[in-house]
Amino acid sequence: MPGNIPENAPQPADFKPVAWARDLLRSVRTAALGTIDRNTGHPVTTLVTVATDTDGSPIISISNLSSHTANLKADPRASLLLARTGKGDPLAHPRLTVLGAFEKITDDATRARLRGRFLLRNPKSQIYIDFPDFSIWRLSVAAGHLNGGFARAADLPASDLIIDVADAADLIASEAGAIAHMNDDHAEAVSLYATVLAGEDPGPWRMTGADPEGFELAAGDRTARVLFPERVTTGDQLHKTLVTMVRAARAKAS
Repeated sequence: MPGNIPENAPQPADFKPVAWARDLLRSVRTAALGTIDRNTGHPVTTLVTVATDTDGSPIISISNLSSHTANLKADPRASLLLARTGKGDPLAHPRLTVLGAFEKITDDATRARLRGRFLLRNPKSQIYIDFPDFSIWRLSVAAGHLNGGFARAADLPASDLIIDVADAADLIASEAGAIAHMNDDHAEAVSLYATVLAGEDPGPWRMTGADPEGFELAAGDRTARVLFPERVTTGDQLHKTLVTMVRAARAKAS
């Protein structure tokens, strides 16, 4: 994305564009999808649910009957706008636009893994995700633009949004089982992660994804993200780190 922000423009001290952008990318579950109309060349915006691959690449599940799917088949270039909502002026809340090209996932193993991540983030999609006309697409991110509210903006390269997972094959392979174990057997720990470490209100919190930098949680329409104290790349590290974090949360709560 060409930068329109003046070089060396001062930013507020509390503005952390990379951290804010990665948090939006990992936690917002509904996005405006911008595609190029295959008939007129105009930009077209539609609404989709979204999740992320382990490295942060956005993934969507879309129907072959949809116009935006036909547009992507003709030209895979697209954008996603992910926005935080809340009280007051909507323009005072942060939002992230990511640009890139979508690719339909055809490899069975990759599709199965991404399907699992997508459903953990968007459980209501279970109703239709396996319909024969639905497929999963992943965005290869080229750049991003973060607007963090008034007087807070930054153009971001893909390297600020997408993390390297080349050393995290063991974590990726262990993720689904670890999350199921936490949700099924350690609900109290998951609740402490949300309420103590993420500062959220109580709720039926569940873990929805893990990556080398942290993990996501959801309770109904609410989401939260908790960062690890250090990078995690294996299932064993994940287990040990989660144990350490819940002990810290219990100590803090008491």
